[in-house]
Amino acid sequence: MKFRINLSGLLFSILILTSFVTIPATSLSQEITSPEKFFDFQMGADRKLARWDKIVDYYNLLEQESNKMKVVNMGPSSEENPFLIVIISSPENLKNLARLQKIDQSLADPRGIPQDTISAYIEEGKAVIFQSMSLHASEVGGTQMAPELAYDLLTRDDEETKRILDNVLFFMVPCLNPDGQVMITDWYNETVGTEYEGLNMPYLYHKYSGHDNNRDGDFLNLPESKYMAKAMYIDWPPQAYIDHHQMGSYGARFYVPPYSDPIRPYADPLVWREMSWYGAHIAYKLEEEGFQGVLNAAQYSGWGHFGWHWITPFHNIAGMLTESAGVNLATPVYVHPEQLRANVRMFPEYEAQLTFPNPWPGGWWHLRDIVAQKKSAAWSLLDLAARNKETVLTTAYMKASNQTQRGTDGKIKTLIIPVKQHDFLTSVKMVNILLQSGIEIKKANSDFILDDKNYEKGSYIISLAQPKMGLIMNLLTETHYPDNSWTQENDGSPARPYDLTTHTMYEFMGVTINESGSDAEGDFSILKEQEKIKGIIGEGELGYVLDGRQNAAFKAVNILLKEGVKVSRLDNKFDQFLPGDFIITGGNNSREIVKKVATETGVDFNPMPTGISKDEIHPVTQHRVGLFQRYYGGNIDEGWTRLCFENFSFPYSTLMSEKIKEGNLIKNYEVIIIPDDSPEMITGDFGKNSRIDPKEYPEKYRSGIGEEGTEAIKRFVEDGGTLVTLGDSYEFAVETFGLKVRNSIEGLGRNEFFCPGSTIKVNVDNSLPLAYGMPEEAYVLFDSSPVFEVEASRFNADYKTVVRYQDKNLLKSGWLIGEKNIAKKSAMLTTKYGKGKIVLIGFRTQHRDQTDGTFKLLFNTIIQ
Repeated sequence: MKFRINLSGLLFSILILTSFVTIPATSLSQEITSPEKFFDFQMGADRKLARWDKIVDYYNLLEQESNKMKVVNMGPSSEENPFLIVIISSPENLKNLARLQKIDQSLADPRGIPQDTISAYIEEGKAVIFQSMSLHASEVGGTQMAPELAYDLLTRDDEETKRILDNVLFFMVPCLNPDGQVMITDWYNETVGTEYEGLNMPYLYHKYSGHDNNRDGDFLNLPESKYMAKAMYIDWPPQAYIDHHQMGSYGARFYVPPYSDPIRPYADPLVWREMSWYGAHIAYKLEEEGFQGVLNAAQYSGWGHFGWHWITPFHNIAGMLTESAGVNLATPVYVHPEQLRANVRMFPEYEAQLTFPNPWPGGWWHLRDIVAQKKSAAWSLLDLAARNKETVLTTAYMKASNQTQRGTDGKIKTLIIPVKQHDFLTSVKMVNILLQSGIEIKKANSDFILDDKNYEKGSYIISLAQPKMGLIMNLLTETHYPDNSWTQENDGSPARPYDLTTHTMYEFMGVTINESGSDAEGDFSILKEQEKIKGIIGEGELGYVLDGRQNAAFKAVNILLKEGVKVSRLDNKFDQFLPGDFIITGGNNSREIVKKVATETGVDFNPMPTGISKDEIHPVTQHRVGLFQRYYGGNIDEGWTRLCFENFSFPYSTLMSEKIKEGNLIKNYEVIIIPDDSPEMITGDFGKNSRIDPKEYPEKYRSGIGEEGTEAIKRFVEDGGTLVTLGDSYEFAVETFGLKVRNSIEGLGRNEFFCPGSTIKVNVDNSLPLAYGMPEEAYVLFDSSPVFEVEASRFNADYKTVVRYQDKNLLKSGWLIGEKNIAKKSAMLTTKYGKGKIVLIGFRTQHRDQTDGTFKLLFNTIIQ
């Protein structure tokens, strides 16, 4: 009998309980199949990789053979592969999941529960531990290790294993990126035994995000992220979590917790102590078992991106990371002693130190070495939690209580998301993201007053007096990266942070939030499910008007255009309607289509007033878009751009180098977009010092438009096309078209200018069609972005600044040194060339499909 479950959007918590059927012990196989027998090789064997479909079959077989394991299929991945969570525990625990889940959720949010009940829960409950594997698909060791870990837990009969099964509910995510696992395995098998064996895959190992799937623990844009959030943030909040990764081949053999400084603010201090506790046990057991080259409390800081292991501390989970020294996929590497190096945070030399007492001397390094060390670390986490179950559960309760009290006592007690927003539907989108993270949000059933401000019915209220106070503070209040000895190099210059220096969601999305030092009182209801806004349809005999300030209006327009509905755009203010608002003609004849679109997008269809003349509008067409894509590992920015376009129903075509070289681009495209990239990656003109050698790749995976493609793009613009460059790809445009534009911060040292991943204040000229629908003042995400300065020439009038950095006090959140170097400079420029135009966008306009507040600046290049 099999009990696989496909959630298809239903509750994980309900299904794993209602579908559970006890398998009588007498019906179980006498022997549990080993991974070596099933796959016909030892996990981690040289030049062998188990593929995801076979791995899925193995877990389903184990579920048949053992009453200590359940397989939960959370649903399809981005490319329709099953996303599994495997639950391993004692048969008694698996029979009692409903009760244990109630205890787990109560300890994660103990508000209103009597202390004697809490004490009973701690005694009765079980430690909930999550571990995930191979999020980055090229880091194959975790997923190859997981079947062996499961087999050991199901077959070992010693006291240590029994204690783990009795005291722990182990939720294992055997592959957090199933699609990439299939891609990498197929790529490796295609190249093994050839001159390309062990070479990195030439395209993204996730359909949209590539390596950036570990930057989606906050916005939850990917299906895989939504599954993880549901499991960890909502249904089964764990006390501890490890995400197993791999790193470069020439440093330490294995990084284990804890992190090094700096740490991000607002987490409960206990969570950092837990990481040290777990990490010490993991490191000790590794040394005890004879592993060399183990490093902890170095290299990876406690202030990183908001992927899974770095965001979980703010969910009161001891979120941790392991990083194994990598191999060439499944091909071993030989490392000479002189090639071993350190020179990373808190690990200055490859010599013995307190956190690295046993250096590895060099030699052959195999995938099996990675499997063995990861299995040891994974087991040690389970072992420590099992030995100290009551301490683990007590700490979970304390963290939740402490954070709730900090929210009660803090200067900021309440956050309000008013109904009145520049883009209301984006504010609702943000609320729905936060709900997926388990944040408690209330909605006002009537108007209310707070701090002498009137708030309308429908406003959202977030109290800081809740267990996830730290997450709320990081996502929804202004944050600043530390500027101190932890974030500086030895010479005093700023050290590059691991990722962005802020993850302030409301600033990225352009949502207004008001802070209050008081508790809000009124007729409020706690949101129990996602908000679904249905657009209001007025009586539009002449037609309808859509608010061009709403990002969702672009999705509505794209759907309408596909249905053949005529759309125009307003160029001047008319009554309450603004330049950039969309005019839908056809009136009640289009009502059925309008009803469908209003329901799907939430956009209001306002009645079109009389008196709008043809001179005040221009027709909208759905421009044909070519989105440039390359090989050499793929371009993550291109992948996220595709996801952004698909989410808003923008049609586009992938434009590869060979297609560009064919020429006559104007026949098939009106707009060509080049994502953030270097000129050499675009053209394929790699110099001697380039990190890319095209000859290392099979010929079919060598990309670059060359001189032929460069000339084709030049002719495309001359013939009337629009070229849009994002980020550093502006250099290609400047060189190709001879633009009188320079990057004003190029060549500046870090002490002169430094701004890695911060929100910066800008002014927007929303009288220009490229900025229709934008507010006059906004925040943009600046991540070492180019800053444009038009060089004096007789062509000055050909250039227009769409977005300009403000004159002072530019930083909103993050880290900025040397603001004078960008003050009053251009952030987004456009210029005409021949019959066409070129648009340069320097900042991160659609970064990771997260910066909704600036999406319209990209969308307007397509719909004008």
